[in-house]
This record gives sequence, C-alpha cells and structure tokens, in this order.
Amino acid sequence: DYIFHAGDPFRSIYAIKSGSIKTYTRKEAGNNQITGFYLPGELIGLDAIEEGIHHCSAKALETAAVCEIPFDRLEELSSTLPGLQRQMYRLLSKEIFQESNLLTLLGSKNAEERLAGFLLDFSSRFKKRGFSPTDFYLSMSRNDIGSYLGLAVETVSRLFTRFHDDGLLHVERKHVQLKDLDRIKQLFNGGGNNRGREQHV
Repeated sequence: DYIFHAGDPFRSIYAIKSGSIKTYTRKEAGNNQITGFYLPGELIGLDAIEEGIHHCSAKALETAAVCEIPFDRLEELSSTLPGLQRQMYRLLSKEIFQESNLLTLLGSKNAEERLAGFLLDFSSRFKKRGFSPTDFYLSMSRNDIGSYLGLAVETVSRLFTRFHDDGLLHVERKHVQLKDLDRIKQLFNGGGNNRGREQHV
C-alpha cells in the first residue's frame, strides 16, 4: 500500500512503527528512482515541508504499521514543548546528512564500495534499534537496491554472489548474514581487492 503519492498535498509526517517503507520518484524514462528505505523508528514526509507537496511516493515493502502525525498539530506542540522542537531540528538535520552521504556514495565510490556502504548503513541502523547488526532481512528487491545505488540489477546480483564467495556475507533470498564486518568496512573505504569498476546505470 502507498502512504502518499508524489504530488499529494503535505498534511502529515509519518512515523514507522513496524515493517519498512521505500520512497521513489518517477524518472522521465518512465522507471522509478529509489530515493530511500526507512525502518521502524524513522520518519517519512519531511521533504515536503518546504513546498507543501510530496515530491516522492512512499510505498510499504512489507506489512507495516505507520503512525500519521498531522503537521499543524506538531507545530502547535513544538511551540510549547522546546524538547519536541529540538527533536524536530535533529530529525531534519539527520535527513540532510543522509542525503549528503548518499550523494557522496554515488559520486565517489565504485560498485563494490557502494554495496558495502549500503550493507554497513543497514547494519548500523538495525543496531541502533536493538536488533542484530549482522543478521537481518533486506525487504527490498535487487532492482530497488540497484536503483538506489545507481547500479544495474545484474551488477547488484553479481556483487552479492561475489561477497558471498569471498566470505563477507551469507545471503539466502532476502536474509543476509554479515560474516566479516571489518573486511566490509575496509572494502567501503577502498581497501578491498578491486577487481575493476562494475557497470553503473
């Protein structure tokens, strides 16, 4: 199900209680560009505050529970609760930081480093929520991962196989077990055995 569509008027932000959500925009060629994946405890819809409309669509990747928070009510509460206002500033800052990190990832990393960074990001986010940082499910498809990272889906599948063969992880469908976080971090930082740059899209 959709939480909101691109072009919808902005009225609320949404807190994810369970499940996972993806956001995407429609490119001129007609295919989708994935712009983010969101986990329990995270907010979606913050990007629409400035212009009053949603510039992306948000769709559940699996069964999910989402809490709708009307923004006008949130503004009223923020004016009387300084702690809530600080929390909103923190969330907005986090959103900007994540966008900056993605631009850096896409602009300066090769294919192996991009996938390594993607896995490390999810590992960190699951850990912050009290879940295992090395054993988790990736609810999105390989196509979605490829779109998010700017890689062909064949490249994503080939890299998962390579990481598996190299002992970095074990993957069975959407279940991922990270076997060597240190080596994945080294790979992300450019310290892996670079076998050449993979195909980008």
